[in-house]
Amino acid sequence: MDETYLRRHFFRNIAALSAGALAASVIPGSVAAQTQTPAECEAGVIAAGGPDVQRRYIGTPTGYFMVLRMGDNVFEHLTTFALAENIPAASLTGIGFGHPTFGFWNAAKKDFDAKTFRNVEMGSLTGSVAWKEGKPSIHMHGMAGDSNFNACGGHLLNLEVGTGSMEITLIVHQKRLERAIDPCIGANVLGIG
Repeated sequence: MDETYLRRHFFRNIAALSAGALAASVIPGSVAAQTQTPAECEAGVIAAGGPDVQRRYIGTPTGYFMVLRMGDNVFEHLTTFALAENIPAASLTGIGFGHPTFGFWNAAKKDFDAKTFRNVEMGSLTGSVAWKEGKPSIHMHGMAGDSNFNACGGHLLNLEVGTGSMEITLIVHQKRLERAIDPCIGANVLGIG
């Protein structure tokens, strides 16, 4: 990292810490720090010019590393990312806290039976980024566990980041891959030909 980048982020962090100390000193009993939701906390850091929390990904030797924050929609961010970086295709893995909607493919209906879970830890995310009809097509599966250590999982239809963050590693492939509906099963299938 270059020195200018490090200095800028050092001073942003100092400004954020100072803003937090000021808020705690203005509000009796430091109530502000104790009653803020994570979203309010992040909004305060952004307003104070703190850490670069709006930046969601960086380049790596094999692709990209993405850190999504509470309230972020994983599918929306991956779609925006694929368009912005013109990703031909990628494999992805991840972990974090979330509110997933899993779907189980019902072959008779040719549609998913869906179920949404709240406040679970995504112990594993795996999937791919490809294209369908000129738009990014994200395909993910995952396993999640709740506070009682019950597990659930399967095909992800939707995923919002819960309390904390979600870390996603993307390995970029050089060949553009496309998805299309397989007429035999009525579902999206990735083509590699």
